Amino acid sequence: MIKVRNLTKYYGERLAVDNISFNIGKGEIVGLLGPNAAGKSTTMRILTGFLMPTKGDTWIADCNMVTNSLEGRKHIGYMPESVPLYTDMTVRDYLDFFARLRGVERQRARKRINDVVTLCHLEEYIDTIIGKLSRGFRQRVGLAQAIVHEPEVLILDEPTVGIDPQSRNLIFEVVEKLHKEGMTIIYTTHYMEEAERLCDRIGIIDNGKIIAQGTLNELRTLGSMKESVVISYTNLTDERYNTIEKEWNDLRRIDDTIHFYSMNIQSDLSKIILKCNEFGLDIRHIDIQKINLETIFLSLTGKQLRDK
Repeated sequence: MIKVRNLTKYYGERLAVDNISFNIGKGEIVGLLGPNAAGKSTTMRILTGFLMPTKGDTWIADCNMVTNSLEGRKHIGYMPESVPLYTDMTVRDYLDFFARLRGVERQRARKRINDVVTLCHLEEYIDTIIGKLSRGFRQRVGLAQAIVHEPEVLILDEPTVGIDPQSRNLIFEVVEKLHKEGMTIIYTTHYMEEAERLCDRIGIIDNGKIIAQGTLNELRTLGSMKESVVISYTNLTDERYNTIEKEWNDLRRIDDTIHFYSMNIQSDLSKIILKCNEFGLDIRHIDIQKINLETIFLSLTGKQLRDK
């Protein structure tokens, strides 16, 4: 459904996107993570035809977005971080305007407007001037316009930045519903929990390069990153630590705690506890530290993701 080959973009002498390639299959939702200025938004703007690459090619539904951008755009719904809303229009007029721009036949447009208004919980505000809406509701309007023409591909660029929790959860629910219905979705975000919740696969981009991509489980295997269980004790002595160290060689002591490392801590936890009991160690507290997306991102980039 989406193909990117050797995509490169310079702004003057600054390299924003550095020879990246990836595929996204029909019906997948793929998250693109990266710090500010990593190249995420530039990549999205090239995919949607708003920017031309310096070199490389992109295809949306077999349409080359470099040589046949107008045809390719028919298959795309796009919601940028700052949605270009006409604030003097009502929600109904705005959606009708975009439906007609997208070539939706008038009778069909009426039904689609009702459908997306219901989906985005905008019924109460359909005849409200957009300029009077809060940011959260404006984002809902932006999402509604992105899907009013029933696109095959939906591109969401930071859709939940700066909005209220209710609108954020609403966007999650809409994305999950569209995903179940088979829509192909690219989702860029600064929030790792969003990517973990929503995405089939994740790409991590830094300094214009995709430095890792795959499912969350596949990303966990990069660099043999290990989960850990941190156990604190009431009676940890040097002698007891030396004894258990002989039985479990991948561990580290910090004061009265031991960090046990494993590729699958869940399956090894019972063995660790049995060994502790066997050597007379009294457990005060257990904390399991699993490999999550934040751990992976920091390991690969050395940067915090939420740097806004």
